[in-house]
Amino acid sequence: MLKIRNARMDDLTELLIIEHLCFSEDEGATKEAFEKRIQLIADSFFVAEMNGVLVGLINGPVIETAYITDDLFNEIKENPISGGHQSVLGLAVTPHFQTRGIAAALLDHLEKVSKEKNRETITLTCKEDLIRFYENHGYENHGVSNSRHGGVTWYNMIKKLS
Repeated sequence: MLKIRNARMDDLTELLIIEHLCFSEDEGATKEAFEKRIQLIADSFFVAEMNGVLVGLINGPVIETAYITDDLFNEIKENPISGGHQSVLGLAVTPHFQTRGIAAALLDHLEKVSKEKNRETITLTCKEDLIRFYENHGYENHGVSNSRHGGVTWYNMIKKLS
């Protein structure tokens, strides 16, 4: 059975393993970035557990603008209590557990929490091969992002919540 809960500092080792299975070294979050996110934005950092084993994660700070900027990968601050745009800096599922609805469950959970806190949108960037996945979950493609994170071409994806 799948359980989604807030990330904790004792998840750090497993979070790093999942992140590095799913993203290149240049794209993936560092140990320091995860530590900062767990400390500052635990209210928007969730993990998926299957039978007590971490199999996925989703995280990102609430930001003032509709699009993600590269500085967020290093510098974040605590989330406001309400309003703003919920960003997704990382959504990752262990390869063995992909295509089982875990990423969708994590997105749904983040959306539910974001609506409760009156966020305007959920905003993320993705690679071209994932555009359809996000469109199938109600996100609109806003074209190529200004992000140069990891030296990759990213696309801005936005889901309006109101």
